[in-house]
Amino acid sequence: MKLYIRLFDFSQKVDYKKEILAGLTVAMTMIPESLSFAILAGFPPLVGLYAAFIMGLVTAVLGGRPGMVSGGAGATAIVLIALMQSHGIEYVFAAVALAGILQILVGLFKLGKFIRLVPQPVMFGFVNGLAVIIFMSQIEQFKTVVNGETAWLTGTPLYIMAGLVALTISIILVLPRITKAVPPSLIAILIVFGIVMGFGVETRMVKDIASVSGSLPPFHLPQIPFSLETLQVIFPYALIMAGVGLTESLLTLNLVDEITGTRGNGNRESIAQGSANLLNGFFFGMGGCAMIAQTLVNLSAGARARLAGIVSALAILIIILVGAPFIERVPMAALVGVMIMVSIGTFEWMSFRIINKMPRHDVLVGILVAVITVWLHNLALAVLIGVVISALVFAWESAKRIRARKYVDENGVKHYELYGPLFFGSVAAFTEKFDVTGDPEEVIIDFKDSRVADMSGIEALNKLTERYHKAGKKLHLRHLSPDCRLLLKNADAVIDVNILEDPQYTIATEG
Repeated sequence: MKLYIRLFDFSQKVDYKKEILAGLTVAMTMIPESLSFAILAGFPPLVGLYAAFIMGLVTAVLGGRPGMVSGGAGATAIVLIALMQSHGIEYVFAAVALAGILQILVGLFKLGKFIRLVPQPVMFGFVNGLAVIIFMSQIEQFKTVVNGETAWLTGTPLYIMAGLVALTISIILVLPRITKAVPPSLIAILIVFGIVMGFGVETRMVKDIASVSGSLPPFHLPQIPFSLETLQVIFPYALIMAGVGLTESLLTLNLVDEITGTRGNGNRESIAQGSANLLNGFFFGMGGCAMIAQTLVNLSAGARARLAGIVSALAILIIILVGAPFIERVPMAALVGVMIMVSIGTFEWMSFRIINKMPRHDVLVGILVAVITVWLHNLALAVLIGVVISALVFAWESAKRIRARKYVDENGVKHYELYGPLFFGSVAAFTEKFDVTGDPEEVIIDFKDSRVADMSGIEALNKLTERYHKAGKKLHLRHLSPDCRLLLKNADAVIDVNILEDPQYTIATEG
């Protein structure tokens, strides 16, 4: 019984009113987005809604981050477009299920912690780029199709759309000053809906995207040949989808951690994301991951527990089953207004205030990640490039820090006291510091304030040893840390050098 309570966090204090209203608001914003992503990828519209329901419910119940919302996300849908076009939707379902298995393995082997390797400038770039993407996707709603071609709205339709969006934004901004008892986004949607219905205003509605009416997600085994050739087709897509999904989900988890001042469980979230995607593959869903926009809608509405996510998922299911006639008449302008406010809230405006205080390379990394995110709409690739560049910059800066203090003691032994790490980036500077020809017969390298970090460092020591040996001189190493000693011991076939044992000191006690 204790395990059951711990799993579902029923002991957590829950504001039921806020959670239910937040869940309904999230459902309102998630439906058009999931439909749009499904249509963009060439899937049947209901495949997107099924994904929103399954991802939302499973991750809300089992996930490692209360308050976070998952659904049929665009990042994972984009990955599958090529597979859909080349092999069809049955292969897509198989790839989604396989991606779920890979994500479960990541959680079981506790690999979710590696998201901590993402530096803060990369996080700034990721979030800012995502805010721009959210905003730009809403601008697309000001377009229409005329004679098979996409064109901007003009005249009365444009004025109506812009006016309703402005009204929605105004309500969201003003209502919290009057009352915080209800989510302003939900009230804004209901008011705009009432105006459009009451006055018969002609404007674009959810039904203009696609129908949301259907049945329960049907159990469905992917109709594909179970062979090595099939695995070779779907595995690359599954691997990329798993990576993209976990990157977005764990970055969103970190963002929620910062907003709420609490800490989620990345490995548990990975297992939940994988379980949801595995179910998607067998229940006609396109899969997905955490949705940062809907998560921020959820948090801004005051939700902090799992209930809002559960309510959102169940609301989507009810809408699919019986509520389609109502939800299909919700004006797109109201949803656009909500998402514009989400994009504004998502943007890290603080990054502008501290830009003059950040190192230049951190600023460039943040800008680059944001540009790649907006340009390619590939969040995982943007983050990966940002992490790689940050790592290379760190290596370069660390390489410049290695230095040596040199002196000859009373016994004629020359000492090199090293400062800074010896690794692939610093071996060139390390080698230049030694005067093999001019040094005495015995030389000691003191690693008290340094360490050998990798194989490049070992090889540098190996070459230095050979140079001293050819010169008929002895080289000793001193004050090596235990992990450095182990590294050199494991490489004994490569390097042959004398390691001086550090003196052992004992504490005198009264006997």
